[in-house]
Amino acid sequence: MMEIDPAAIFDAAPTPLALISPDLTLVAVNRAYEQLMGCTRQEITGRDALEVLEAFHGGSTGETVQAVRHSMEWVMAEKQSDFLPVRRYDVADPARPGALQERYWNITHAPLLDEKGTVIGILAHVQDATALVRQQRELQGAPPPDGSFLTHTAAIEAHLEAQAGRVYEINQLLHQTHIQDQQALEVLRGAVQQQREALTDASHDLRGPLTGLLTRLQDALDDPDADPRQVLGAALHDAERLSDIVSDLLELARLEAGVPVPTEPVNLARLVRGELSRLTPEITTATRLDPGIVVDGSPVRLARLVANLLANAQRHARSRLEVTVGADGDHAVLEVSDDGPGIPDEDKEAVFRRFYRRADARRSDPGGTGLGLPISRQIAQTHGGTLHVSDRPDDSPGARFVLRLPLSGADGDR
Repeated sequence: MMEIDPAAIFDAAPTPLALISPDLTLVAVNRAYEQLMGCTRQEITGRDALEVLEAFHGGSTGETVQAVRHSMEWVMAEKQSDFLPVRRYDVADPARPGALQERYWNITHAPLLDEKGTVIGILAHVQDATALVRQQRELQGAPPPDGSFLTHTAAIEAHLEAQAGRVYEINQLLHQTHIQDQQALEVLRGAVQQQREALTDASHDLRGPLTGLLTRLQDALDDPDADPRQVLGAALHDAERLSDIVSDLLELARLEAGVPVPTEPVNLARLVRGELSRLTPEITTATRLDPGIVVDGSPVRLARLVANLLANAQRHARSRLEVTVGADGDHAVLEVSDDGPGIPDEDKEAVFRRFYRRADARRSDPGGTGLGLPISRQIAQTHGGTLHVSDRPDDSPGARFVLRLPLSGADGDR
């Protein structure tokens, strides 16, 4: 849980605040108070609050100082908050040494009580109403007030206008916060739903080989004439499928957790050529691998990404694969295409979901885990790149996977 620092919150508050002790000494002020006063906290803390008022506000008359004193004394005696309507508190003009700026404030004094109800301090909350007073003066055509305070009616009007503006600001802030909370909630709900679906799919895919393994072992125990080698071979096949699923799940978890791995310059054409050499020669493969296309990354993970794309294309191809490596601006581009049945538009994103397998994929590769493409996309993203399914440029049947990675030394999408 995040620890809250009250002192930091006090100092960062957007409105001017001052902490005053029972003997009317300024104990602390925040940054907004310093800006309003036009001085530093070192100049005023530790001094009598009324003395500071007289010293730093040349427009404050004795009547204003007395009103502030009476307000603070009343707060300590009654243990209740008190409001001082708008009054004049001029401050030094930094642009004109020795001159003052005409300023108007209203002040709220609130008692700070300990657990026994004893007043241990006063919190002064100051609002600058100068702009509102000037606006009211212009609208009414009234001359500048020559006293230290406005008429009671004018003070109340200025205060209400100041409060209305503040309420509007707070309302806008609450509205924005509500929108952000709703957006965060939707993201959280989506993540939870995604995890539920992933858990359901994982349970389903793990249950198949587990059930097969248990069934085979039970049948072998019930049948004394069962061929041990045949039983062990079938059990080994189920165990290998379980191992593949678990390994892929662990790899996805590492990728999503952002576990760092060593990176180095990788010649993409050379890496693709190495993975192509491992394919069975039963399908024709056409290649155009531009030399000198280098990316920064993990050779092991990039090799797995390429192997997954090639294996996926080989499973679905009827007779031909096409593999190209080139550059587009500051990105390396790898394209893997096949002449198989293709991927409908509605499935072009779904194929990157965990355990999602189309019907033709289950028929062509019953032992697949449904995790190869999600792992490939995650590897691409951890390398600052993208992986998506695109239409083939000549509108011929088949699927086309496009991988984009930042070239070595390029910022790319990172």
